[in-house]
Amino acid sequence: MLEYITIIFPLAAALYALLWFCRWTGVHRRPLPEGGVPENALPGPGPFFEKKDWIALGIITLVYGITAFVGIGSTKAPQSFLHYTDGNQYALIDLGQERQIGGLRYYPGLVTKDYILEFSADGETWTAQTDEEGGPGMTQRYSQLFRWCDARLNADNGPVRYIRIISGGEQELGEIALYDGAGQLIPATDYTVAPGCEALTDEQDTIPEKYDYKNGTYFDEIYFPRTALEMIRQMWPYEITHPPLGKAIISLGVRIFGMTPFGWRSMGVLFGVLMLPVLYVLIKKMSGDTAAAACGTVIFAFDFMHFTQTRLATIDTYAVFFILCMELFMYLWLTEPEGKRRLLWLGLSGLSFGLGAASKWVCIYAGAGLAVLWAVYWIVRALREGRAMLRPFAVNIAWCLLFFVAVPAAVYYVSYWSYAPSQGVTGPFRLFKSGYLKIVLDNQKYMFNYHSDLEATHPYSSKWYEWVLDIRPILYYLENFDDGTRSAFGAFSNPMVCWGGILAMGGMGWLAVRERDQRAIFILIGYLANLLPWVLVSRLTFAYHYFPCTVFLVLALAHIFADLRRREDGWPLSVGGFTALCVGLFAMFYPVLSGVRVSTEYTTYFLKWFVDKWPF
Repeated sequence: MLEYITIIFPLAAALYALLWFCRWTGVHRRPLPEGGVPENALPGPGPFFEKKDWIALGIITLVYGITAFVGIGSTKAPQSFLHYTDGNQYALIDLGQERQIGGLRYYPGLVTKDYILEFSADGETWTAQTDEEGGPGMTQRYSQLFRWCDARLNADNGPVRYIRIISGGEQELGEIALYDGAGQLIPATDYTVAPGCEALTDEQDTIPEKYDYKNGTYFDEIYFPRTALEMIRQMWPYEITHPPLGKAIISLGVRIFGMTPFGWRSMGVLFGVLMLPVLYVLIKKMSGDTAAAACGTVIFAFDFMHFTQTRLATIDTYAVFFILCMELFMYLWLTEPEGKRRLLWLGLSGLSFGLGAASKWVCIYAGAGLAVLWAVYWIVRALREGRAMLRPFAVNIAWCLLFFVAVPAAVYYVSYWSYAPSQGVTGPFRLFKSGYLKIVLDNQKYMFNYHSDLEATHPYSSKWYEWVLDIRPILYYLENFDDGTRSAFGAFSNPMVCWGGILAMGGMGWLAVRERDQRAIFILIGYLANLLPWVLVSRLTFAYHYFPCTVFLVLALAHIFADLRRREDGWPLSVGGFTALCVGLFAMFYPVLSGVRVSTEYTTYFLKWFVDKWPF
């Protein structure tokens, strides 16, 4: 019987989204109340933020901020490391007497090399520990860094007194934990380590019962936090397939909170919180409506993609934040009368574009959308003013060359600042050295070749049309327990935001064509600019590539919210009901968005809406 319950949820959600959209199409045919704002007009500048806006925005930001920061990861992790400077160096552990060793847990630091792990009863005859295939029992691969790992021990080990960990080259090893034959942790006070190796046992309070996402890296975090630390240490970074700025921002959290899960994830969560005021201001500017701005911000705050993606230490969060900023400032430029402040908005939009491009190249797609908006603006103005617009047009081109070419290029160039010392390019004037320019140019070539030549497969990859329909999440973490519970989470969209949003985007197309609605045109161009390039991409892609598009889905929904507010007396049911359902679905899916341990039966029969596609 339970298997049929799963079918009910997606059908009910899709039906609600469709009926809600149909209701709007009917309401939209009604005339505006007397004195209403024409649907195709862009609201002008001026005071628009009231006390109720500050209250609404404050509550939304506070509630979401608390929700997002809770449980992102441990604030404790080994901070001191034994630094092997070369191969064949070893750390010696003396247990003081012969004991049965049932397990050895360790926390790898930087550099990928394997160890030789040896046990001895007398200090003279040593037995190497190996895996089932005879490989090293203690490894330090790129996917193991900054997470707790368990060494593979020989099944026939007898009691031992000495343990030797031999390096495979220059590498770092953090804390170790030893377990007796019964699986109990052996206190570090019960054994000694050789002089100079104290870093292996000086932070025993950081040892977890087992590895999970809260105490170590997971998924693509194996690339970015590591690179953030390397940038702090002015080492050549491991991850160079994306520009540096996003990783530099991650490094700020590491500097403040240490190389801990909380430290490397904190800036992503913070930027996820900061997205909310930016979005609220944009919606309020577009609609002039507090309820639409509040509801739109709420559904974005508790969208699954926004919540999960910003709690993962990758760089997509920063790209989306700067996309939001560049869209807001471009909208302000479009609606501001001629004057110095209008030029400021254009400049800030260009700066945001530069910061976004220096974080991840996907921001270039959004920048192309800005270029289309800019072109449409001048075409319309030319049709209206004729030759009179040529002089301001020429002046504006000059400013755009500064704001959208020179400034972004400078920001992008400077973002490589921390890469240079590892290549011997140092000093306050390193930007002007040929070696610095070579680093930047070589990395552009490498990134282009990497992304264009990438041939790989992944069990949770997906295509753009699967993002639009929300049918293939990417699974970031999954652990099943013997008691019938599991911990899992992944990235996908709130079904109401995704399905209701795509219907709303169709509405934007209708408004753009039939009514020349400038706000709908703005939203539609932004959405298509961030989606259409992926239609042409043949390489491996994932659901999180749709993250920038969710911003425009929410803007489309908020546009409809505002229209319902203007035309319908019963708007609280349609606007508030849609928003409440989005929040309700967030609560329902919270376990598979946060990793909270929950019954496998619950995830299987209540959350696995698409049996062969949703992996929870």
